[in-house]
Amino acid sequence: MITASIVTHCTAPNVLKNALDCVYSSSISKCWVIDNSPNDYLKTVAINGGAQYLHVDNNGFGAGHNLAIREILNLDVDYHIVMNADVSWEGDVAEILKNYMDDNPQVGMCMPRVVYPDGVLQYACRMLPTPYDVFGKRFLPKKLMKKRLERYLLANIDHNKPFNVPYLLGSFMFLRCDALKKEGLFDERFFMYPEDIDLTRRIHRNWKTMFIPIVTITHVHEAASRKSYKMLKIHILNMIRYFNKWGWFIDKERRKFNKRLLSDAPKGGDEIGRG
Repeated sequence: MITASIVTHCTAPNVLKNALDCVYSSSISKCWVIDNSPNDYLKTVAINGGAQYLHVDNNGFGAGHNLAIREILNLDVDYHIVMNADVSWEGDVAEILKNYMDDNPQVGMCMPRVVYPDGVLQYACRMLPTPYDVFGKRFLPKKLMKKRLERYLLANIDHNKPFNVPYLLGSFMFLRCDALKKEGLFDERFFMYPEDIDLTRRIHRNWKTMFIPIVTITHVHEAASRKSYKMLKIHILNMIRYFNKWGWFIDKERRKFNKRLLSDAPKGGDEIGRG
């Protein structure tokens, strides 16, 4: 069985409806909508779309998804999809990913190829970040950061081939439930932003966490922290919490995982994307 969860906050009703249409056109048995909005205006959209609806206090992205994950771990569920409301796809993406995971039991999670609505590749898999990668990307001139960002975003890796990567973005995470049971759920100390880095690297310790371009999804990717001072503050605060947990400049596991990634990942590729 495959389940899914979507965490919403002031999401446009048509955006949620589109996501649920994709969910139930796939081999997904059940979907939770965890709504962090100030009111329950999305309730009708969620229920009419076939989802189980929960209107809760806004405790963050990971905490919202954990509400659904805790329920599914008590059920006969093999795989769970953590997804944003602004993703969409055509065809039965879930079944294709399920078949891949069935054939590769050493894989704890995977992510498909992700593109923007205009079809441009989205760099949705990355190296584990250093403080320089995170804060330089946001505050330093693009010209100064160009080569560093290309490396961090894996822009020179061939995204037409699969590779094992320690950081998969939380917009669409296809998770093996056995891996979640062994490695844990989202760390709720992170309100949003680094919770996907944290979860991927914990699973990556004992499983493969794969980018697999056998299917493609579309992600709008609003990048709210670039448009809102409030969201920028949330982003900075939570990245500080992340580096406090894992290490700022000394993080031996980060060095190990990134070195292995750059050694093993397929080089080259003609496709240009953006992060």
